[in-house]
Amino acid sequence: MQSPPNELYTAFSFIGFVMCAIPIYWHLEARNIGTCLFMAWTGLGCLIQCINSIVWNKNMINRAPVYCDIAIHIQIGLSSAIPASSLCINRRLYKIATHQGGMATREEKRRGMIVDLLIGLGIPILQMVVQYVVSGRRYQILEDFGPYHRTVLNIPSLFLFSAWPVVIGSVSLVYCVQSIYHLYKRQGQLSEMISFGCGLNRSFYFRLMILAGVEILGTVPLASFFIAIDIKQGLKPWVSWADVHSHYSVIRQFPSIVWKHNLYSALGIEMFRWSLVLCAFIFFAFFGFAEEARHNYRRVYRWLSNLFGYSTSSGIFIAPSHA
Repeated sequence: MQSPPNELYTAFSFIGFVMCAIPIYWHLEARNIGTCLFMAWTGLGCLIQCINSIVWNKNMINRAPVYCDIAIHIQIGLSSAIPASSLCINRRLYKIATHQGGMATREEKRRGMIVDLLIGLGIPILQMVVQYVVSGRRYQILEDFGPYHRTVLNIPSLFLFSAWPVVIGSVSLVYCVQSIYHLYKRQGQLSEMISFGCGLNRSFYFRLMILAGVEILGTVPLASFFIAIDIKQGLKPWVSWADVHSHYSVIRQFPSIVWKHNLYSALGIEMFRWSLVLCAFIFFAFFGFAEEARHNYRRVYRWLSNLFGYSTSSGIFIAPSHA
């Protein structure tokens, strides 16, 4: 399979990381847990894959074992982390649409944040743990890609690894559909309902809904497609724990010409890392140019101008005082 140049991915993944890092501060200020988790996981994924594409560009040397362990666990968690973040967003939008999110007490808001964190952090961490049951190797090194997990294709792997995005995405879809239903049912109260949503405005609400909807439409079909590919390639029978982990400590290294020769493997690997970049660009398209974003850009510009002694009103440079 012919892949885009590795240097192209390096550039786009770094841009994706920056796009996720820029708006996270004011979303944290607004305590938008779902969007913060979405940005954090997507940005972390882009950063990890950017580093990997640089370090393992045109080589497959096992040069950083501890880092590789960390990287592959993040990769494993990402398959459920982004859908789980979308679930947090849809869950909040549903509460607003049904008036459950308005006029909440401080204790209720705190409980809501804890639940979101348990979903957005707890589920990915749990998946990192249970994937070890079907992990055939500690990790493997792919030229141009870097470390990658090795999940044995058997029936338990479908439930312990592959099916998680489909299940989470399906639950998220239920919340999304119900939110749309309640909004349609109570169109006359739309502005009032959204105003109860902890500082959300109408534009921000619908951008969140579209973002979460796009993520669902990408996650469920894509994850289902790869489950179908796994089944088509053939699932190995579960023999024993010892059989699955018999070569766990052996680190295999594959040149790009080998792993790219397998169409299904190459397609899955490339779609995994490029999907992170796509998520980052989609998020920034919805929230990087909005009014609240432009307002914060102006705040940063004024802060930097004052720091360097430049008057934004007159355009005159004023030397900072060191007295």
